[in-house]
Amino acid sequence: MLSIQQLKLPVSHTREDLEEKILKQLKINRENLITWKIWKQSLDARKKPELFFVYTIHVQTKNEKKVLNKVRNKNIMSINEKEYQYLTVPEGTSCFRPVIAGSGPAGLFCAYYLARAGLRPIVLERGDDADTRQKAVENFWRTGILDPESNVQFGEGGAGTFSDGKLNTLVKDPAGRNREVLNLFVQAGAPEEILYMQKPHLGTDLLVSLVKNIRGFIENLGGEIRFRSKLTDIQIEEGKLVSVTVNETEKIPTDRLVLAIGHSARDTFRLLKDRGFSMEAKSFAVGLRAEHPQVLINRYQYGCDHHELLGAANYKLTHKCADGRGVYSFCMCPGGYVVNASSENGRLAVNGMSYQDRGSENANSALIVTVTPEDFAGKDVLAGMEFQRRLEEKAFALGEGKIPVQLYGDFKKNQISQSLGEILPCMKGAYRLANVRGLFPESLNKALIEGVEAFEKIIPGFSREDCLLSGVESRTSSPVRILRDAGFESNFSGIYPCGEGAGYAGGITSAAMDGLKTGEAIVKNLINFF
Repeated sequence: MLSIQQLKLPVSHTREDLEEKILKQLKINRENLITWKIWKQSLDARKKPELFFVYTIHVQTKNEKKVLNKVRNKNIMSINEKEYQYLTVPEGTSCFRPVIAGSGPAGLFCAYYLARAGLRPIVLERGDDADTRQKAVENFWRTGILDPESNVQFGEGGAGTFSDGKLNTLVKDPAGRNREVLNLFVQAGAPEEILYMQKPHLGTDLLVSLVKNIRGFIENLGGEIRFRSKLTDIQIEEGKLVSVTVNETEKIPTDRLVLAIGHSARDTFRLLKDRGFSMEAKSFAVGLRAEHPQVLINRYQYGCDHHELLGAANYKLTHKCADGRGVYSFCMCPGGYVVNASSENGRLAVNGMSYQDRGSENANSALIVTVTPEDFAGKDVLAGMEFQRRLEEKAFALGEGKIPVQLYGDFKKNQISQSLGEILPCMKGAYRLANVRGLFPESLNKALIEGVEAFEKIIPGFSREDCLLSGVESRTSSPVRILRDAGFESNFSGIYPCGEGAGYAGGITSAAMDGLKTGEAIVKNLINFF
């Protein structure tokens, strides 16, 4: 296999143009080309409005050694593609069925791994299946009536289902877990382009069908997914797991439990603390959602209002404030919506999402500031969680149960917005004009203002007076880490903290990868035991 790197073509090129370029780079005729595929694709916009795709291509040819010797190009090299390897338990292995708490990316991918290994896992999901959950969420956005067990945070697919479905990750993984996660999504019905795009995304509408298909893979392999089944207690004897309680009534004997509970399982965090799990408070970030016209971002990235081949553009911005705090954009949703992502009555949190077409008029992103355990009141391991709750209570009060919204110009002046400007909210859930500056300590407000003004120098118009700010963005990551050892076990034998809620991932792909890693650890443990 040969790899061609840094192969550049205008974005308007055809597949035939790309193949011609490959032949030219390798100095071969078409009859010597066996097959090729795109491995990576990124956008080069340095000469906008002239835009280019830059590719890494994997190619099979006749007489590859001869071709390589002939071209002598540092961007062309011989490679071996490494496929991700699954482990299986020996035939006849007798053990309890492992239980997985949570059906987000971490839980689903761990369940898939364990099901392939022949362990017939049981997945406990406190919320509904994807279709029922979608109806509950849409009803909440329409009426304001919240189901605390099935909402934007809880239910099949986890919090990532109601997001932009971003699949990019900074995690480097030589074992190929990243690629395997994308492969499984493609097998479930995602477009093949997610395998090579620089910033792949799926969209909330597509994610619903994908998670259902992955559930089908697990069930076909002998696994089981139970909805409206909440982990309510854990029984431990002599430091080892012996059973779990579901919905406060049913006991399931098991000696392996995966805690893929998600970053919003606050009642479960409290349970784990009460049961003596080793946990620590960790840093996370809080802030506001900012809405801008999508055309503003398109002009910045593409040099034009709209590009029919590229769709809605995104951005990623960071700034270090004079006081040392970092302000940065997070979970940017091109052509997206700000959504009411609450999961507790009397508390309000927002998030962002896009559908697959990224077709709304606005771009939105969280503008967030890192907070550390030093910022929380008290030394309790759950102090960060309570800090989030207090912010969400303020947001609920400011908006009288609706999403509180303020113009950036009024945020700077610390006054309630009386009317909207040219930017109209693209939101899922009712909103109300308010003074969201009242959410945070002034040190965080000043950091946000300093960040927005710095971003104006990068994207002209970013600090426009009618930019919409809404809050509170409080669920950026878990406020705790459930400690685990090199074998992925907690301080109690047989219990495996996993994914974003446990403090070991951030986003769909990294959580899914951690699910695979946890599955590996469980199977290795079993193989060594037997």
